[in-house]
Amino acid sequence: MLKWAVIFLIIALIAAALGFGGVAGAATAIAKIVFGIFLLLCLVLFALAMSFPPNP
Repeated sequence: MLKWAVIFLIIALIAAALGFGGVAGAATAIAKIVFGIFLLLCLVLFALAMSFPPNP
């Protein structure tokens, strides 16, 4: 999922450099949303891993 956030960020940077404001804004928004979902999922899985210790 982090891969998709980076891809959309690169698309946004290229579009901004070429002057396509609408495309750059949309790609940036998508990258932020995907990165937020990744971060939330990472934190939830980390909390679950800490709450259930491994079996001996």
